[in-house]
Amino acid sequence: MAPANRFMQIAFQEARAAGARGEVPIGAAVVRDGAVIGRGGNRTRERNDVTAHAEIEAIRQAAATIGNERLVDADLYVTLEPCAMCAAAISFARLRRLYYGAADPKGGAVESGVRFYAAPTCHHAPEVYSGIGETEAADMLKVFFRERRG
Repeated sequence: MAPANRFMQIAFQEARAAGARGEVPIGAAVVRDGAVIGRGGNRTRERNDVTAHAEIEAIRQAAATIGNERLVDADLYVTLEPCAMCAAAISFARLRRLYYGAADPKGGAVESGVRFYAAPTCHHAPEVYSGIGETEAADMLKVFFRERRG
C-alpha cells in the first residue's frame, strides 16, 4: 500500500471511531518522516467544544509530540475537505502538505467555499492533494447522516 493510502487508512480508522462515539465520522493523521505523530477524530459533542474537529485534534497531538506548534515538514491526512477554521490551523501550523478525501461543497474552505489558501492574507499554503479515498469518505458520511435522519 502506498504511503498516502496507508496514512489515509489511519485517518479512516479515526473517522470510524468518531462515528462510533456519535460524532460526525471525520478523522485525521499528521505524519512526519514516515511516522504518525498525531491523530484524531471529531470530538465536538464529547467535549462540548466546537474546535474539537479531527484536524485540530491531530494537530494538537502532533505539536505535543514534537514539542513545537510549528509542524514544518509534516503532512496532514484527513477524510473530508477542511473547514475555514481547520484550514487556518493547518496554515498556522505550517503543515507542508494536505491530503484529503471527500470534497465538502457546503463547509469546505480549501477548494470549495472561501478557498482559504488562495486568499492574499494567507501566510502559508500547504501543497493540496484531494480525492484520496474520496468514495469511502463520502459514503461514510452519507450513511452516518442517513441513519441520524431515520
